[in-house]
Order: sequence, then structure tokens, then C-alpha cells
Amino acid sequence: MSIRIPKNIRAIEPYVPGKPIEELERELGITRSIKLASNENPLGPSPMAMEAVRQALAGLHRYPDGAGHALVTALARHLDCPVGAIVMGNGSDDIIALLANTLLRPGERAVMPRPSFLMYEIAVRTVGGEPVFVPLKDLAIDLEDMRRAVDEKTRLVFLCNPNNPTGTIISGNAFDDFLADLPTDIVVVVDEAYIEFVRDADCLQSSSHWGSGPSIVTLRTFSKLYGLAGLRVGYGVMPEELAGYLNRIRQPFNVNSLAQVAARAALQDHAHVERTLDVVHTGLTFLYQALTDMGVAFYPTQSNFFLIDVARDAEAVFQDMLRQGVIVRSMKGYGFPRYIRVNVGTPAENQRFIEALKMVLNP
Repeated sequence: MSIRIPKNIRAIEPYVPGKPIEELERELGITRSIKLASNENPLGPSPMAMEAVRQALAGLHRYPDGAGHALVTALARHLDCPVGAIVMGNGSDDIIALLANTLLRPGERAVMPRPSFLMYEIAVRTVGGEPVFVPLKDLAIDLEDMRRAVDEKTRLVFLCNPNNPTGTIISGNAFDDFLADLPTDIVVVVDEAYIEFVRDADCLQSSSHWGSGPSIVTLRTFSKLYGLAGLRVGYGVMPEELAGYLNRIRQPFNVNSLAQVAARAALQDHAHVERTLDVVHTGLTFLYQALTDMGVAFYPTQSNFFLIDVARDAEAVFQDMLRQGVIVRSMKGYGFPRYIRVNVGTPAENQRFIEALKMVLNP
């Protein structure tokens, strides 16, 4: 190809999403498959959100509210933060890209754990920045090593809490120590896509640091707990000055009309949230016990997904599970060649997963 592609773009490894159910069934000629690979809400979207979408369909000939006034106002009330501190995104991935575009120049650095959410690296490389990777310690983010990796070229630090793909958390005390001597011109991004699933009282809640010390950016999403992954709506909470700059470069209609009304309705559907949390936490208890009975090692989580050590090639297990009609995620590409990641499903899906895993591991 004669097109000249910049070196920083060529260095980006493609993001590989979870295999869609429709593609799997078409490839293998099977039906009734289940997907436990993308950390989605097993109950689906909020009924209130679906009704809000139905009522909004007649307005699709109109552009969305570029400022997202109704949604942002509802979020500010829900979070007890200023309206001007919130930036809407087409998923939280969008906010990650906006931060990189706003804060990084070519050659400047962003420190991030590895493995973690792959979009941090992609966003940084896209703008010519340099990702600095800090390995996990016992599957958890090592804040001491993260701090040592910060230097005069560092502009951003990414933290995922709970971390994807390991489900481990950062404690509030450890975060306080991390911030203590961090230069105040560095922006610390705390990605809390799964924070609502956490049950450990020691877990960091980045909202407690809003408005104090170094600039903290909190990322949240409606894709997980609220079951709106298909509509792609996320947001960031940050100092108002920084939010103003992100909004200057943000696409004016980056969150579509249906996503906005669905997110606002989902935020009010407390019953759906409680049902989801109950299904996830009860499902984890069932899966933990079933794997223990099978003698299969796993790693407890503070999220809606967890890692399982299958004691053999994870990619082979992934492929064998596909043939059983169960989509999981191989962690081979994350540097864990013996691990798979699975998210909690409905009770029937959890049972199906266990039965399929038994067949794969003990043919």
C-alpha cells in the first residue's frame, strides 16, 4: 500500500471485541448460544429505559441535544457535582480519547497498568503519546510502581478500579499515599466502569477526591450496571476547567437522542439496579462454589466478571466452549495464557456455563 501511515498508528494493536452471538451461530451452525464474554448486564436494559426509547422514536428527525442538558442535569443531581464538571461521551472510550487529545502532545507520556483496559493505550498512541506500562502485582494494580514510573514527561495516569480484566480493586488508603507526592499538573484518570458492583468497603471511591489535590477524572458508563451497552453512553466527571476544554473538541452530537433519554430513565430505575446487583452477587456465589467443587482455580472479584485458571491453553478452551455454544473470553492476548474471563449471567446461563466447562475440561 502506498498510503503513508504514521509510525504511532502502525504501532496500535487492533482491539478485538467479544464475538457476537449471531456470528458464532452462523459460523458453527448452532442455536441457543449464550454470551458471557463482554461483562454485559444479564437482565438486559431497564424497562423504564426501553419505554423512554419507544416514546422518543418519533423525534429521530431532530438532532440530539448537543449539551445533553437533561441527562447532565440528572447526573449532576445523582452524583452531587456541578453540571459543568460532566462531559458526555459515546461510551467512556470517547472520554479517554478526548483526554488524550486534550492533554498529550507527541512524545509525552501516560502511565497505565498492564494488563488493563486496552483503550488507554490505543488513545495515547493515536495522538503520538508514549504509553508507559506498569505490570500488575498479584493481579492487582501496583500503585508504588505506578508512582515510580511517573517522570517529567508524564501528563496522564490511567487507573481502572475495579481493574479489567482482573476484577481487583485499589484501596482508598493506597490511593491517598499514591497522590501524596504526585505532581499537581498530572491528571489521574480513575475508570470506574464497574464501581457499582463493588462490595469491599475499603475500595477507593474517586468522588471523595473531587476538587482536592491533583486533577482527578472519574469515568463512568451506562453499559454495565444499567444494561445500555448497545446505546454507547458514558461520561467523565472532572475539574470544570478541564471539562470546558474537552467540550471544545468533543463532537457536538456524540451521544445520540435515544441514548440520552434511555440513560436518564435508567438512572431512575432503582428496582432494575437492585435486581441486577442481586443477580450478579448471587451468581458469583454459585459460580465460586461450582468451580471449587470441580477443583478449578479462580480469582475472586469485585466486579461482575472474574478470571478462571483452566490449567491449559486458554485459547483452546475458548474455542471448545464456542462449540458448546458458550462465549467466554480468552486472556491469552492479555498475557495470561491459562486464564479465561467470564461474566456472571442469569442463573440458567451460569448453570449452562458450568456444564459446558465440565465437558471441555473433562472430555
